[in-house]
Amino acid sequence: MNVSHLFLQYLITFGWAVTGAISMAVALGILVKIFSWISPINEWKEIEKGNMSMAVVLGSVILGTALVIGFTLTS
Repeated sequence: MNVSHLFLQYLITFGWAVTGAISMAVALGILVKIFSWISPINEWKEIEKGNMSMAVVLGSVILGTALVIGFTLTS
C-alpha cells in the first residue's frame, strides 16, 4: 500500500465525516422545527424566561434523536 492510496482513503473518510455532520445538523434542525410545531407552547420563549425544565426536555429530544440516528448509521 503506497502513501497516495492511504492519503486517498483518508480524504474519502474525511469527506464522509463532513457529509454525516452536515446531514445530522440538517436532520436535527428539521426535528426541532417539527417539535416546535406539534408542541402546544413556545419552547424558545420559555427557555428565554429561564424555564430550565423546558431546556432539559428540548435537549433530551435532540440527544435522543441524535443517538437513534447515530446508532442506525453505525449498525
